Amino acid sequence: MTAVRVSGVADTIQEALRPILRGRLPVRLTAWDRSVAGDPDAPEVRLNSPNALRRLLWHPGELGAAQAYVAGDIELDTPVTQVLQHVRRVGAERDLAGRTPRPQDLAIALRGLAATGGLGARPPTPGAQIQVRGRLHSRRRDSDVIHHHYDVDSDFYALVLDDTMAYSCAYVTRGDLAGCESDGYRLEDAQRDKLDLVCRKIGLDQRSGMQMLDVGCGWGALSLHAAEHYGAIVTGVTISNEQKSFVDKRIRDRSLQDRVTVELRDYRDVAGRYDAVASLEMGEHAGDKGYPDFARVLHDAASDDARVLIQQMSRRGRHPGGGPFIEAFIAPDMTMRPVGNTIELLEQGGLEVRDVHALREHYAWTVRSWQRRFEQHRAAIAQLVPAETVRVWELYLAGGLLAFEEGRMGVDQIVAVRRRRGSSGLPARRPASWSDPRG
Repeated sequence: MTAVRVSGVADTIQEALRPILRGRLPVRLTAWDRSVAGDPDAPEVRLNSPNALRRLLWHPGELGAAQAYVAGDIELDTPVTQVLQHVRRVGAERDLAGRTPRPQDLAIALRGLAATGGLGARPPTPGAQIQVRGRLHSRRRDSDVIHHHYDVDSDFYALVLDDTMAYSCAYVTRGDLAGCESDGYRLEDAQRDKLDLVCRKIGLDQRSGMQMLDVGCGWGALSLHAAEHYGAIVTGVTISNEQKSFVDKRIRDRSLQDRVTVELRDYRDVAGRYDAVASLEMGEHAGDKGYPDFARVLHDAASDDARVLIQQMSRRGRHPGGGPFIEAFIAPDMTMRPVGNTIELLEQGGLEVRDVHALREHYAWTVRSWQRRFEQHRAAIAQLVPAETVRVWELYLAGGLLAFEEGRMGVDQIVAVRRRRGSSGLPARRPASWSDPRG
């Protein structure tokens, strides 16, 4: 057996980065020449080729690291979430956040990386990275973006999501929010509690036969639930062919053809007025400049007495799209903003915001549950999608979990009505059922 070398590329990388990192590498690094450096007790990071360094040099920071992991140039021996948590903890201990490296430190790093053979031509872009063209939020571009992320075999999403196929934050009414699903309280239960909560907030429990609009209906979780359990007559809209085909089959299987219709339609083309309007985590895809149109569509679709519910993610600081990885591999044109800014845009669109319900901890619970299912079904998932897609989702779920746990992202349910004189038409006191969907 060949002995593992303890000097070489890994040591060179460590010494090149020591001034920037203010110490040794925060991980145990194994390089392509089998040399090892860094913290022997930390998670192992393996660099399989010089392309790992080249990607980081061409795209310093999050994007380069993500490209290297997705392409297989970097491998880990520990789950991605734990590695990211460890690196962030070490960075906090060394006070690295927001520090700009000194020019002389960058020069040392470049000389060291050059000595490893890490300098070179830009490696090819991973196939899983989204390549979109055209005017921002043009209908064609929006369709291409949605196609990339959502028009994947529905069997893949069925292995990660729950039986309802709800691809949005659940509402946890039992158990520990710091954990995830258990045998006593499953993801399906938390998603149905969320769907009940939404239906009650928009007033579907007041009477049967209400006309409801579901903007960005996804795989039909809310549309089907509202029709089956509240007697609503639902119109759902999506621009994903795969989602429409999936929901149409469920409509037939449940004999709901007279109560649920799914239209392959851009939200900007919605027509008619409805007794209730809901949109679960679709407004982020309207972007920044497009959000006034989104707000106007919700306003115009609501009848005078209708309630409008928007469930939407929020974010502060740089990267309103979610960061370089999300913007490159998941949703390049997504925009999130502080919830107060979204409320202002909705009110500028003619809506009066009546209630805001923060669910950030519920989203962390939801993502942990998705991660658990992803790991349970990893072998089946690997048969459905390319290896790059598997690694994209590992990063996606890990990054999302940390963002919600650390408060860098939030999610809120916002209830609004058309602005009018006098009473809003809502109860003067917050109904108990808005806190407990079973109440």
